[in-house]
Order: sequence, then C-alpha cells, then structure tokens
Amino acid sequence: MHKRYSRILLAHTIALVFYSLTSITSYSFAKSNYFYSPDLLNSRYTGWALEAQIEGEKHNPSINLLSAWKRFKKRGKTVVAVIDTGIDNSHPFLINNLYISKGRSNNNNYGRDFSKGRSSIYRPTDRHGHGTHISGIIKSVFPDVDILTLKYYDAKASGQDNLSSTIKALRYAVDQNVDIINYSGGGPEPADDELKILKEAERKGILVVAAAGNEKSNIDHQKNAYYPASYGLSNIITVTAHDRKTQLLASANYGKIQVDIFAPGDRIKSSLPYRRAGYLTGTSQSTAFVTGVSALIKSKYPHLKAQQIKKIITKSAYREVSMMSKCRSGGRLDAGKALELADRLVAGVDSRQDSKAAIRELATKKRKGKIIYHRSN
Repeated sequence: MHKRYSRILLAHTIALVFYSLTSITSYSFAKSNYFYSPDLLNSRYTGWALEAQIEGEKHNPSINLLSAWKRFKKRGKTVVAVIDTGIDNSHPFLINNLYISKGRSNNNNYGRDFSKGRSSIYRPTDRHGHGTHISGIIKSVFPDVDILTLKYYDAKASGQDNLSSTIKALRYAVDQNVDIINYSGGGPEPADDELKILKEAERKGILVVAAAGNEKSNIDHQKNAYYPASYGLSNIITVTAHDRKTQLLASANYGKIQVDIFAPGDRIKSSLPYRRAGYLTGTSQSTAFVTGVSALIKSKYPHLKAQQIKKIITKSAYREVSMMSKCRSGGRLDAGKALELADRLVAGVDSRQDSKAAIRELATKKRKGKIIYHRSN
C-alpha cells in the first residue's frame, strides 16, 4: 500500500566517495565582519555548495553563505528535527549539536528511535549514513543549530511499519514544538495520519522542509505526486536539486506549482558514520541546505513563523532562466539574500509598529485645548 516506505528512498541517490582530510581552497576575509569565521568553510565537511563567492565573480553555484553569516546575529535557540536514519552521535563534527528532548537529562538521550528494530528508543544510531549526512549539511550552514534526531527507518521492516514509525516521529517533533522539521523521505502515496500531523504543525507555525524526490518527474501532475511535498500546506517548503552548472539534477523531480525552490544536490560533501566524510547526491541534500538557512533566519528572528520564513526563502531566490518553469520561485537558494530580506522585512514591521505606537501616544496625551493627531507616513 504505502510503497514509499518499502525501500530506502529518502529522496536521494547514493554515491558514496569517502573523502580525505584535504580542505577546499581558502580565501582571505576580514574575520571580524562575520559572526562565524570564514575558516569554517575550509573543512573536510564542506564543498562547492558552500564555497565563498569572489568579488566580481559573475556566476557562482554556491548558496552565498558568507554573505548570510555577515548579516547573522544569534538571538535564539533553533531546534531542527531531522526525521531520517539516525545519527552518529560520536561524530566530532556533530557531537556538540545534539539536542536533548524536553524532560530528558541524560546526554545519551539525544533523540528518539521509532524504527521497528530499535535496540533503545533513546539512542537513534545510524548504520545507513543518510541521517548523519543530512545533519552535517545543516550544521555546516548553521554551526550552532540544535539537532533533534528522530529515526524512523528500518531496512528489515515492512513499508507499513516504516510509515507507522514516520508518523510517530512527526508526532513527537510536533509535540516537542520544534522550530523546523527536515523531512527528506517521501513517495507517491498520501497518508491521512501524516497529513493530520502536518496540518497541526502548520497551525503551530512549525516549518517543514521536504524533498521533491528523485523520479525525474513533474510532480505538478497528480499521477507523479510526491508526498509530503504534494500536500500543498503553507508551512511546507518543497526543495529540488541543481548541479554545479545550476541545472536541474538529472534524477530530481520538479514542478512549477508544487516545488518551491532549488538548492545544491550534486555530490554534496558532508559527515558520515564512523567519523568519516563523503559524498551523496539528491534532493535530500538540497532539502538540508534550505533547512540550514531557515534555521539561521529563525535564530536571528525567533518570532517569525513558518509562512514568513518560507516567503523569505522563496522571494530571495537567485533567479535562473533554466529554473523558471521548474519551480514556483524560479530560482535557487541564496542565503545572503535571504538574510537581507529577513532584515528588511523585520525592520519594516518594527518601523510600522513604532509609528503606530507614536500615534497612539500622541493621541492619548492630556493637553490643554484641542488635541492634535499626528499621522506618520
């Protein structure tokens, strides 16, 4: 019945290439201008998607992360639930980002394992690698992110069991009132219980970042629908993948209506179990980049709701001719422009609120004679 959980889809194609300690080319920047040092981009866990844009460079396929870091200022904790294959909790790149659920105090309780064959509900270990890889991408974009690991997948379980595990993981994430849910799984059939929980997340203002999938299909057509991306809820950002040439990844789904934005997804370098690093390809990886940038925005402006962050992400997209017929925004993720737009949006709201407050104050002041109302344009 629920075919999407009968195998390890997870919206990606596996292409493991274990990576050495060689770092990317370094660039010179004034470190004091950045919340996070640009040196963080010179690690074994980053690649072309995070490369710095050079002044005067006409076309760079990266997400323009350094521009975002220059604007970033951490004001709040951001908890991202990663519903996936688990995590390597001893990985040096991720060990300081593990979020302990509310009501738990033991450092070993860094998430939940809802998979059928679990050995402990409190230790969602990762033997597959996908969850660790996704978590590494999110952390690369936002080094201070708090990751709540929720494991659903069991290779030996039936499709129905894995679906049940997914729904339990979603339920837990919403009950924990996380800020963002990274959901890199999916498939062609909807599930009522899944939709019900996602609607609750929508009401609570929880952002869900979902992969568009990798069937080379236009998911605007009902016969090619891919869930949860195709539920069409206001709190879901659906992400597809582009390669280094900013072209649609050959395996990726697309859709002018159902897909919101592109992000890097070709041979993405990130963390893998057993303290390793390597490459994976697919819309799962693209999803993680959007989650990371969304978490930056949420941390800087904790009061923003899912729909506002979604608007910021899509309206700030770097438009590409090749993408205009493939997704709603017509472009790809631009972290720098997203933070810039968030700043402008919040500044505009604050300015309007200040003006309204000033009007109320002037109108209510007790003065002799006639009350004069001042209007601010």
